[in-house]
Amino acid sequence: MQSFSLEYGSGHVTFSLDETRILGVLTGHDVPPVKDIRAHLWEALEHPCQAAPLRETIHPHERVALIVSDMSRFWMRQDLGVPHVIDYLTGVCGTAPGDITIIIANGTHVPGSEQDLRTLVTDAVFDRIRVVNHDCLADDLVTLGTTPHGTVVRIHPDVAHADHVLALGAVTQHVMAGYGGGRKSILPGVSGLDTIQHNHAFALDPLAFRSNPLIGNAVTDGNPLNEDMCEAAGMVRDLFLINLIMNPDMKLCRILAGDRMESWKAACMEMDAMYQVPVPEKADVVIASCGGYPKDMSLYQGTKTIDNVEPCLKKGGTLILLIEARDGGGPAEYFDWIGPLQDGSFEKKLRENFTIPGYIFLLNCEQAQRYRIMMLTSIAGETVAPMGLEAYQDMDTLLRHADLEGKSVYVIPNGSTVNPVVKGEKP
Repeated sequence: MQSFSLEYGSGHVTFSLDETRILGVLTGHDVPPVKDIRAHLWEALEHPCQAAPLRETIHPHERVALIVSDMSRFWMRQDLGVPHVIDYLTGVCGTAPGDITIIIANGTHVPGSEQDLRTLVTDAVFDRIRVVNHDCLADDLVTLGTTPHGTVVRIHPDVAHADHVLALGAVTQHVMAGYGGGRKSILPGVSGLDTIQHNHAFALDPLAFRSNPLIGNAVTDGNPLNEDMCEAAGMVRDLFLINLIMNPDMKLCRILAGDRMESWKAACMEMDAMYQVPVPEKADVVIASCGGYPKDMSLYQGTKTIDNVEPCLKKGGTLILLIEARDGGGPAEYFDWIGPLQDGSFEKKLRENFTIPGYIFLLNCEQAQRYRIMMLTSIAGETVAPMGLEAYQDMDTLLRHADLEGKSVYVIPNGSTVNPVVKGEKP
């Protein structure tokens, strides 16, 4: 027997498996973390990708907006980078603290508390720089125009009126947009609810009630969500990206800054090379942890792990997912979609009033149709049963019900940073 200890919430879960059935333990490639974040970040700002150094473009008395992701993405540890960005702006570019505004890119998420903001940017920065939450329902959003995909782009006024906009965020694969980071700091990050809904509605196939076959992890070409996001970001004045790349241990290992498209594409390629893991075949069973809190804070967030590990699981296979989900489904409305699912009105209501939680709920139901998904979670079994998901509160009980006898298994300690690629299949 081989023993394992995988992250679950703020702790770990231990269990043992018959080692003769294990095809492999999948982890991303080992890349050392950045030792001197300040030096590495400043080097990226001085030698950006396809752009001039910020000291040559940002001048005193000009307004600068710095967009930072919210607490749901604190795994990227924005607090380790934001102070050095502020120091560069004030010390190298000559920007006065009063000319800088940090905007928290909440998208449709509930705005964070003052303590959340202090955690994201550090107390030292919060006490000298204006920090504001983006509210997608605010009545002072500014309309920039309409994308070729028909999305009316309305964004936070401090971003719209800034002379320069910097967006700091980490790249990752994304089941709807192909990749996260980059242009997502604008849409959905600091956009209005109607803008976000119109963009994200492209996630649905217009001809059938299912996910749009044009979207998916690492899919950008022809992906209407991605293309629309890029078009929206192109409307923002002087947008400069600071792309963070996290290693499989979720430590910052690389920073690429510069042009809104070229620096982001380069960062995505580096991230892929680090996270992609070749495997010889698909397995009957995958046991994966989301990577602990906050990656497994809710089904809404943890579903990214399902997206990532699917390629190495046989159709109809079993996914054992360690997801504490202390916040349940995530957004309050997530489990509200169980009613429409059961009474047959799901498609009608989601198409009439598309919401991201509603789509993620649909995606989770689709995944439960493709595989047997058994979750170690704090969520009650009766809550997720209508979706086709199984919930357990004890790992030993779960493994007994999984019936692993004679089945091949992959173990993935951090499903948020592993993208398996089966030999002979296109990534």
